[in-house]
Amino acid sequence: MRKILTALFALILPVGILVAWHTVSAAQLVSSLIMPSISSVGKTIVAELAGPNGTFVGDVAISVSRILKGYALALVFGLLFGVLMGMSLNVHRFFMLTFKAFRQIPMMAWVPLLVMWFGIGEGSKVAVIFLAAFFPILVNTIDGISRTDPHLVEVGRMYQFSRWRMFREVYLPSALPSIFVGLKLALGISWMAVVGAEMIAASSGIGFRINDARSLMDYSIVFAGMIVIAVAGVIMDAVLSLIAHISTPWTRK
Repeated sequence: MRKILTALFALILPVGILVAWHTVSAAQLVSSLIMPSISSVGKTIVAELAGPNGTFVGDVAISVSRILKGYALALVFGLLFGVLMGMSLNVHRFFMLTFKAFRQIPMMAWVPLLVMWFGIGEGSKVAVIFLAAFFPILVNTIDGISRTDPHLVEVGRMYQFSRWRMFREVYLPSALPSIFVGLKLALGISWMAVVGAEMIAASSGIGFRINDARSLMDYSIVFAGMIVIAVAGVIMDAVLSLIAHISTPWTRK
């Protein structure tokens, strides 16, 4: 019963937004050209997902494919550098200033350079996603490693654990919750990165589709695309949350 009430409570704001949207649309407070009705957007979503001429499934599949490629690279390198910098003060000092400087550059500022280096194909989009997702994973991995109980580290040293065993049995269990926070942040940022990159330099993907519809003043497609992105992002976040839940049983009371 408690879980049902919690779920219903979480639905209050989304339902409120839909009610406000319907009210504004029905009262014609805003032109339907720039704020189409819920029914119009709903029909567009159905047509684009299930209709014979719909392209949303292919568009989302392309964007998700780009996200997974860039995210996978960010996961590997973010964890690698995060662990090394968290466990070694010298490695941390060597890389931190450079990474901190690169982290301040907005991800969209990289797009012109990446397009010039990798072309308008997949490479530039994957590179943007990698840069966007890398830093949340890096920072949260370093934070998780650095928060490891020093008493546990001391016990590991007392028993002469190897560096690998120290990482596997001491640092990793302590850092995993923080790492998963970074992974979830990186996933959300990856969606922003891929949509932004596709709007600027792409001929496919959901970001391109939304931007193309905007140029044609077809705001039903724009709204529908945004909703599809939101749903896809929530599903991917839920999958990652489930993996985190299964992987960190010691964090549950």
